[in-house]
Amino acid sequence: MKAWGMAAVLASLCAAMPATAKTEVECRAEYPANKKAGQVVEPSKADYLKACLAREKKAPADPDHASGTQDADTDLAKKTENPIADLISVPFNNYTTFNYGGRGTFDLLEIQPVIPIHLTPDWNLITRTVVPVVWTPDLSPIPTVPLGTAPTDFSAFLTPSKETNGWLWGVGPIVQIPTISNADLGSNVWGGGPTAVIVHTGEKIVGGVLINTVWSFGGTRGPGGNSYNTSLFEPFINYNFGHGWYVYSDPNVVANWQARRTKWTVPLGGGVGRIVRIGKLPIKLSAGLFYNIIQPAPGGRWVLNTDLTFIF
Repeated sequence: MKAWGMAAVLASLCAAMPATAKTEVECRAEYPANKKAGQVVEPSKADYLKACLAREKKAPADPDHASGTQDADTDLAKKTENPIADLISVPFNNYTTFNYGGRGTFDLLEIQPVIPIHLTPDWNLITRTVVPVVWTPDLSPIPTVPLGTAPTDFSAFLTPSKETNGWLWGVGPIVQIPTISNADLGSNVWGGGPTAVIVHTGEKIVGGVLINTVWSFGGTRGPGGNSYNTSLFEPFINYNFGHGWYVYSDPNVVANWQARRTKWTVPLGGGVGRIVRIGKLPIKLSAGLFYNIIQPAPGGRWVLNTDLTFIF
């Protein structure tokens, strides 16, 4: 057989064989069986072994690190960066404020289960419940550390099931539930108001803004009162590098409209995160540092934000 014919036979033989890693011993062992079955016509045993081993060098050593898995992690990261994505998740979002009131560390852990409800093929209802667990130093002459739950926020966003040119929006109500375990941790009066979000998802960037305003349903104003009127303005932007890695900034700009003096808390900062997997369960991990350029007393300036999100 001519050289070009021999090369063609070897090429077709390599293409037909499965791409699973084999040693030279395994290649030698399979040669007689393939020759008997008619799969080997002209190549000598030496040529067969050479082709077998050359093919194996091209086989991926670890399929779990293939580009498909890496792209899946990036797509998953982009979904978790969208507050109204059609995705079940349970974030544990922690805010640690240092030198709070010049006395100690204030810590707020927000447990935020997100559950989508499919109303119709065209519309979803994305529900988000924020359960806050608070650790705060007492600023009284006899320091104590109240630990307990603050008021719970429940939001429900009506949103289209599909994006339009990368854009997605959601609107709905937010309800504040008086789940306080200590009078120092919030109001014992129900409240509510509107909330809305708009998001754009691109090839690498996910950005948008979430806003809400909550009024108390009654209560009393003034020192020691339990009425409230607050607003949240949360712009967010994420840049995804691939392999599940990303950087982000999502400052929680808060206004307390009943405050006597400084009404605003305005942080600046950002952080880094990644999608990892424990077995088949994907988890989002992130950490960021923010500085309050505007804040009411007795807040602290530096805030460490860490996040652990289970994705289902």
